[in-house]
Amino acid sequence: MTGWWKNRSSAGKVELYTRGSFHLFVLLEIVSFGLMPVAATVPGSRPSVLLPLALLLMVCGHAVLCGVLNSRALHWVVGRRERPTRLAVASTVATAVCTLAVLGLRATGHISEEAVAPTLVAGLTWFASGSLVLCLRSVKRMLFIPPTAAVMTGLAVLALGTPAATALGYCVGVLLGSLFFGATCGFSAWLLRTVYELDHSREVQARLAVAEERLRFGRDLHDVMGRNLAVIALKSELAIQLARRERPEAVEQMIEVQRIAQESQREVRDVVRGYREADLSVELEGARGVLSAAGMDCRVDVLAGRATELPAEVQSALGWVVREATTNVLRHGDAHRCLIRLTAAETGSVTLVVENDGAPETPTGPPGSGLAGLRERLAALDGTLQAGPVGDGRFRLLARIPDRRLQELEVRA
Repeated sequence: MTGWWKNRSSAGKVELYTRGSFHLFVLLEIVSFGLMPVAATVPGSRPSVLLPLALLLMVCGHAVLCGVLNSRALHWVVGRRERPTRLAVASTVATAVCTLAVLGLRATGHISEEAVAPTLVAGLTWFASGSLVLCLRSVKRMLFIPPTAAVMTGLAVLALGTPAATALGYCVGVLLGSLFFGATCGFSAWLLRTVYELDHSREVQARLAVAEERLRFGRDLHDVMGRNLAVIALKSELAIQLARRERPEAVEQMIEVQRIAQESQREVRDVVRGYREADLSVELEGARGVLSAAGMDCRVDVLAGRATELPAEVQSALGWVVREATTNVLRHGDAHRCLIRLTAAETGSVTLVVENDGAPETPTGPPGSGLAGLRERLAALDGTLQAGPVGDGRFRLLARIPDRRLQELEVRA
């Protein structure tokens, strides 16, 4: 039942919270301002009941229109659709019409209660100003909305023959409320946009890291093979020319080509071996730095024993486990805490545990090949790998290499 929240990313949770807040604005406008005329109605008079109900329906329609505008504007903020310009203009016109209607009813005496008209005008302009701020990106343009709403309201009040002091009161009230709602809505839009930009930046950073590693590998491979392949091509061409002339030096050139090819093969193996091997201590520190930079509380425990004196094959295999586990924590969960513990006692197996919270209850996509590759690496050392949820939203990855295999590696070394 909680998967709709846990399975969302951090940006998705912020967006859901923001949308829920703006949906509550609809109810807040209706309850706080729409019910005001009904509450002020004197019981027993039929004409006095119809007008408050009409005003309530007017506020309800205005609240729903602002709610739709808020929803469309949030879609524009996160880049899912175009700016709702037409809907913003329609909301502005509807707010102006409703405000003039309330002021007109007040000027003609249809609204006798003194507090009803100012309350309705304030509610209509405040919520409309907040909705319009969501449709803007520049702070300078946002700052024009509250003063404009206040001035236009004050001029409308003066045009209907209201005293200047009353018009000034309308103007100040609209200005203060619009500034508050505008600042709230503008900050919410900025926060939501920033969270999505940070989430996108993390994805781009991960892609750039992969691309940079590929470029490094390609550069190393080019440095190793470029010169050797050029020499092989040159000597092969020389051997062909000598063979056509039936010169005995052609055999020597082909022997040299064979030697260079064997040397190139050995160098390529060295490059690939260096690329595929992982240093355990480097991977542990790298995991701590990456997870901490992602805002997680990462704790790395390397217990006393032979943890720093493991054979190279074991360190390489466990280093790949740490690397893959760190990638899974960043990509497939929304963790706040992560524990990496390496146990290597004087006698016994080596155990590596990577445990994090914030794991989704159900997989968010098809299973990848990362864990399968880790099992193959550990299987070469008679090791095992267990991975899965352990309750309370925690995910645990457990890698173990038996003691007998360690002893064989140490004897061979």
